[in-house]
Amino acid sequence: MPKHIKGIQMMNTKFLAMLLVFLIGSQFHGKAQNSYVIPQNVKRILFIGNSITYSGQYVSYVDAYFTLRYPDRDFEIINVGLPSETVSGLSEPGHADGKFPRPDLHERLERTLKQTKPDLVFACYGMNDGIYLPFDEGRFQKYKEGILWLNNQILESGASIIHITPPVYDWRKGEAYANVLDMYSDWLLSNRYTNNWKVIDLHWPMKKYLEDRRLEDDSFALAKDGVHPNDTGHWIMAQQLLIYLGEEKVFKANGIEEVVSQFNHGEEIWKRVEERQKMMKDAWLTSIAHQRPGMNLGLDLAEALDKSEMLKMEIRNLQKN
Repeated sequence: MPKHIKGIQMMNTKFLAMLLVFLIGSQFHGKAQNSYVIPQNVKRILFIGNSITYSGQYVSYVDAYFTLRYPDRDFEIINVGLPSETVSGLSEPGHADGKFPRPDLHERLERTLKQTKPDLVFACYGMNDGIYLPFDEGRFQKYKEGILWLNNQILESGASIIHITPPVYDWRKGEAYANVLDMYSDWLLSNRYTNNWKVIDLHWPMKKYLEDRRLEDDSFALAKDGVHPNDTGHWIMAQQLLIYLGEEKVFKANGIEEVVSQFNHGEEIWKRVEERQKMMKDAWLTSIAHQRPGMNLGLDLAEALDKSEMLKMEIRNLQKN
């Protein structure tokens, strides 16, 4: 056999071997980095974030799904999202027409962890952290420092943390800030590989969904103001979170209504979960205390917990029938 042909064959063999290793490695890392099974000892799950988390639909969807799918797990899912909040500690001049600066997670995290005592924390920050201005390296550094601080504080408390990329910012409201959130999301995702973090990506799936829908309907939007997702947006958020947690069955579902309809008394149970979530988030925020004006005054925490337990009993009774 001519030497040049033999050399080509050897190169092809080496290339195929390297490609095979790469593909196997990619699959391994995909499974290791992109899925997570909630351990059996996890009972109390905390969601922290800004107004998108406080709005709470995606949290209620996740709560309803686990209540219906795994009634014996008896998760306690706590939402303490706070509107306007950042983890970067930044606030733009004249925020809220000059009424108040953005609240900073640094001010309340210690109290939050002491009161809620979570086993697992989901953290969704980034949307407010660039304060709606074009990219700036200094602001980006503040975001990174805030996320690193948050990660360390959660781990030091004894809980586990799963980071969530910020939802998409509608580029029609400002391409520059949409690009900022692209960069923040990519940095957060890179920590899967550089620091072995658990990171759920909502940002890019939401962006692709928005792009695809606009090919069919140019007026389509996931958020009228470009920031706060509608119910469809919140479903995409919950869907991606559940897929990350191994619940691939929700991949083709078009909404929470389709999911809960598969369970006996599913819609009734979902509505009670929503009622409990709406009541408890204000009770927890009031009990923990914060520096964000204009928030609802929640029930006394003990009273709210009693009412929450009554709703849980109603749910358990429905599940028996």
